Amino acid sequence: MSKIVLMMNISLDGYVEGPDHDIGWHCVDEETHQHFNDVIGQYGALLSGRRTYELMAGYWPTADADPAISSVGAEFAGIWRKIPKVVYSRTLERADWNATVVRDVVPEEVRALKERSHGDLGLGGAGVAAEFLRLGLVDEYRIYVHPALVGHGTRLFPEPGIGASLRLVESRSFRNGVEFLHYVPNGGGAS
Repeated sequence: MSKIVLMMNISLDGYVEGPDHDIGWHCVDEETHQHFNDVIGQYGALLSGRRTYELMAGYWPTADADPAISSVGAEFAGIWRKIPKVVYSRTLERADWNATVVRDVVPEEVRALKERSHGDLGLGGAGVAAEFLRLGLVDEYRIYVHPALVGHGTRLFPEPGIGASLRLVESRSFRNGVEFLHYVPNGGGAS
C-alpha cells in the first residue's frame, strides 16, 4: 500500500510561511530543486490544500515555455503537469491540470486512495497537513529545514497534542544550507 508522505519546507523556527503567506526566504537552488524533482517524480499523486494548489497552478503549468527557466525547473513543470493532484478545499469549484477537488479529509477515502495509488502520496500545505496529522494519516515526513528565522507566520505543527515518536532514516545537507530530514514513525505505522 502507498504511504502518505508529508513533504514541507520550513524555517529553522518551524514556519512554512511568513506573514501574508511569504515564502521568499526559501533557499531553493538547482541542487535542492533537483532533489525535489527526484522525490516528487516518484509519487503517485500530490495532495494539497487550495492555497498550495493555486500557488503551484499559477506558475508551473506553462513555466517551461519561459526561455529563461533552468533545465531543472523545466523538468519540474513537466512532472507537475503530469502527476495526479488531489486538492482539499471547501471553496474551490474546480481545478485543472490533472487535479480533483475533494471537500473534506475523510480517513476511509484517504485509505482507499492509498490502496489504489501506484506510488506514495506527497502531502503539502500547512492546513491540510494539520488535518492529516490530527487524523493520524501521515506515514512519513520529508522536511527541508531552510537557514532562516521567520519569527511568525504559519507553523508546520500548529496544534498542540499532535505527537509522534520518529526515527531518522535519511538526511542530507545541501550546499545552500538547507537540511533534508526524512523520518518515519517508530514502529513503522502512521503517526
